[in-house]
Amino acid sequence: MKLPMKKLIFVFTLFLSIQLMAQTQKPETLVVIHTSMGDITAKLYNDTPQHRDNFIKLVKEGWYNGSPFHRVISQFMIQGGGNANGKTDPGYTVPAEFLPNHFHKKGALSAARMGDQVNPKKASSGSQFYIVQGQVVPPASLQQFSARSGVTYTEEQKTAYSTIGGTPHLDGGYTVFGEVVDGMEVIDKIASVKTGPGDVPVVPVTMTIEILE
Repeated sequence: MKLPMKKLIFVFTLFLSIQLMAQTQKPETLVVIHTSMGDITAKLYNDTPQHRDNFIKLVKEGWYNGSPFHRVISQFMIQGGGNANGKTDPGYTVPAEFLPNHFHKKGALSAARMGDQVNPKKASSGSQFYIVQGQVVPPASLQQFSARSGVTYTEEQKTAYSTIGGTPHLDGGYTVFGEVVDGMEVIDKIASVKTGPGDVPVVPVTMTIEILE
């Protein structure tokens, strides 16, 4: 027996609602980034599922085992993502998942990408990521960023940027798909290492990532 159109729409809407609730209620995945300078624990957001699932896949495949942080800039961020054999990425990109509730506060786990000129859709690298160190941003500077970018900052964002700091000029341009929950001091340690040409650490800082089941 065929259902009336209104009932079909109701059933479909109910199904989508149940799926969304299941997604948001799912516990967030925790990962530990074991580095040669200490451990960093981060959670992966459920509402950026493509980035979350891709990151988990790469970790399980061992992509990051022995991988270096190849770009380190103090008061900005630490970046890694190539594998130990020197391959910079797995050869694909991940569609952008920009959400206003995820922003570049200190400890934000974000996806690196190619520039807008060759990547107008702002798709993320298949494996490159960075963790924000940033710096404290005074309210006046945040207003300037807002005027230039058109981004409106919430009270939560204003508080975070003016206390723990971050990199607000990256908001809306790069996907934030997780955040550090333990090991902020390790970010500071890595960000302070001596670097050479291309912001590459003089003494390699390597990582291995583990999923906490």
